Amino acid sequence: MKIGILAGGTGTRLAEETETRPKPLVEIGGRPILWHIMKHYYHYGFKNFIIALGYKGDHIRRSFDDSPLNASREGEMSEVGVSAKHDWRDDWMVELVDTGNGTATGGRINLLEPYIGGGTFMLTYGDGVSNINLHKLLEFHRSHGRLATVTAVRPPSWFGKLTLEGDVVVKFSEKPRLEEEWINGGFFVLETGIFSYLDGDDTKWEREPLERLAKDGQLMAFRHNGFWQCMDTLRDRNLLQRLWEQGNPPWKVWE
Repeated sequence: MKIGILAGGTGTRLAEETETRPKPLVEIGGRPILWHIMKHYYHYGFKNFIIALGYKGDHIRRSFDDSPLNASREGEMSEVGVSAKHDWRDDWMVELVDTGNGTATGGRINLLEPYIGGGTFMLTYGDGVSNINLHKLLEFHRSHGRLATVTAVRPPSWFGKLTLEGDVVVKFSEKPRLEEEWINGGFFVLETGIFSYLDGDDTKWEREPLERLAKDGQLMAFRHNGFWQCMDTLRDRNLLQRLWEQGNPPWKVWE
């Protein structure tokens, strides 16, 4: 089964880190967050990755292999061993596909179609970690027979919640979880029929395609109540780094 990873965004809200490298290479515990994501999939037996490159994609290419690779929206498969910059180590297979600097998420997925092949595939973003059980996610997807499954997660809350009566604070809750809300946590399982919902480089996956899939009854949600955290900002990155340094990061499901 192929695993697509969207790794082409500019990461503007993490500018302190992404001025010199793409967000997927920002490090947690001395390893790129992309490595953490791939280790998660590898733990569950998935090792065939297609990485959609964009902003500073050449940095990711060099991270896997110090020899130049063909670019210009062409994929090249290589068995990854020890790279020039990062010791990726595991025997995964990686296809690096240049999907353009300005391409939206749906456009990037669309450009991966020739490399996906037929049947079911998985997709995630190159900036989020979780302890989701990927076998249970896949089992859920296969049980309902729809085109798409999205992992639904609870949004983390950074701020203390104030309950007011007039100007009086009657209750203060430190960093409450918003139990009534679910958000898109990535970690999709998809059928190739979703490509008919994509149209051009400007298509944003999170807008019209997912909205149309939902309207057509083709989108199901796998509810994950465990750990999930994206890395949108420096604060997010620092949180993940602190969790790693504490010695038992919740997304580290591998040995």
